[in-house]
Amino acid sequence: MSGAALTAPDIACYCLVFWRSRLKEAAVYAIVRAGGKQYRVETGDTIYLESLSAAVGEKVTLGEVLLVGGGEKGEARLGSPLVDKASVVGTVIGEGRDRKIRIFKYKKRKHYRRTKGHRQAYTALRIDAIEL
Repeated sequence: MSGAALTAPDIACYCLVFWRSRLKEAAVYAIVRAGGKQYRVETGDTIYLESLSAAVGEKVTLGEVLLVGGGEKGEARLGSPLVDKASVVGTVIGEGRDRKIRIFKYKKRKHYRRTKGHRQAYTALRIDAIEL
């Protein structure tokens, strides 16, 4: 083997520089409850909620914020059950219906078969801001 071999301190230094260059600025994130489900959101994300009664282009405020984390210090604020004075603001960017789900009911040896379909309506929401 030719050349100088790397020692343990050299490898540790290389790894530290390598990973530090790939760290991005810590983004603020929130966990919100909407439509009976929980979503982890950051600014700029697009989430698909159960159908809302809002027109396309309209601003929507989600007030049920369960947790806010990230930021400069990286600490999380956990609500009990909700974080005080926290909200997530988003813009409706579209509405639609999800793919079809087939419901098939069957009873063996009884000649009983029923097929039904369902398409869930959704609202696409772009997250604009997480307000504290």
